[in-house]
Amino acid sequence: MTATAPESSDVYYDPYDFEIDSDPYPVWKALRDTAPLYYNARYDFFAVSRFDDVEKAFGDWDTYRSGRGSVLELIRSGFTFPPGNILFEDPPVHDVHRGILARVFTPRKMLALETDVRAFCARSLDPLVGSGGFDFIADLGAQMPMRTIGMLLGIPEEDQEGIRDIIDAGLTLEEDAPKPLDQDVLERTGAMFADYLDWRARNPSDDLMTELLTAEFTDETGTTRRLTRSEVLIYVNMLAAAGNETTTRLIGWTGKVLAEHPDQLRQVAQDRSLVPDVIEEVLRFEAPSPIQARHVARDVEVHGQTVPEGSVMVLLNGSANRDERQFPDGDSFDIHRSFSRHLSFGRGLHFCLGAALARLEARVALDEVLRRWPHWEIDYDNAVQARTSTVRGWAKLPVRASAD
Repeated sequence: MTATAPESSDVYYDPYDFEIDSDPYPVWKALRDTAPLYYNARYDFFAVSRFDDVEKAFGDWDTYRSGRGSVLELIRSGFTFPPGNILFEDPPVHDVHRGILARVFTPRKMLALETDVRAFCARSLDPLVGSGGFDFIADLGAQMPMRTIGMLLGIPEEDQEGIRDIIDAGLTLEEDAPKPLDQDVLERTGAMFADYLDWRARNPSDDLMTELLTAEFTDETGTTRRLTRSEVLIYVNMLAAAGNETTTRLIGWTGKVLAEHPDQLRQVAQDRSLVPDVIEEVLRFEAPSPIQARHVARDVEVHGQTVPEGSVMVLLNGSANRDERQFPDGDSFDIHRSFSRHLSFGRGLHFCLGAALARLEARVALDEVLRRWPHWEIDYDNAVQARTSTVRGWAKLPVRASAD
């Protein structure tokens, strides 16, 4: 169904507009203040931007559905997603598939990876000591998460970078407009993982791919079985993409935000026990995945207006994280801020299963950088912002760093 609501106010928000994406916070604040339910006629979607509204929508899966996708252009494409990608599923099948991943992707298992994650960081950073600087993305953010998820899945290291680059290509916008679903990218990544999957089926090991191949579960029909080859392939695709992209953006934002707040960088450099608090505040302040979308499964009233069944609702969790109604002075970065929760990992049944791993990787990355460089400044002339419609961050973020 096409919504017929008028534009909600004079403010205009467009998730594909590169100028807005460079700094969306003034627009998001205007939405929160003047159009808490916003309607965009050009792309035919509604949006909520306040913390309470976004949190409520995350929790109401029966109204705001993910089964048609969680990205605006994917919902609009009408693409039918094969089973196994829990990001694009609703109960009961979502609960079954998430339950399998929850068994093999536990916070305890993720936290046990710290030694390996530190080794990956050291391998990336040690050769750069004394060079005068490094790139938070090219030298760290694009390296360590790739190696970590590759190790977990059992993907040979020599192939990990190629897979990451294909995934990045599938997300990157070339112009400020929706990107058509790229079947070629889907087929290329599927073919690459298929070879690993078939080899691992013949050569089981201690990795997530083997655990997925051998896991037994009771599906939504009550049948006890193992995952099909197709289902495992979908899982692996999803884990590889999620494990690379958002953590890379989080590491980049950590470097940029601290450089822009040198007094707070100095504090954490002198007291690295603050590192976990820094990462939590960076997650709130610059959500790596600040825009989600849902299919509206039934008429729902929001701020006195009916959003009709069949609409698309965009959930601006990046805006919600700065809502002054929840976070006093929300547009300020403060590593000493006290708060109970943010929405960077979502809420409810789609809360990010990889949250513990992302926090671990970001925490270790910052700690290892600070071991080598207590101070850095951004080389803005050579920094490049990445452009996608759902994750937000940097493609290049070079810094001048010193050990003094």
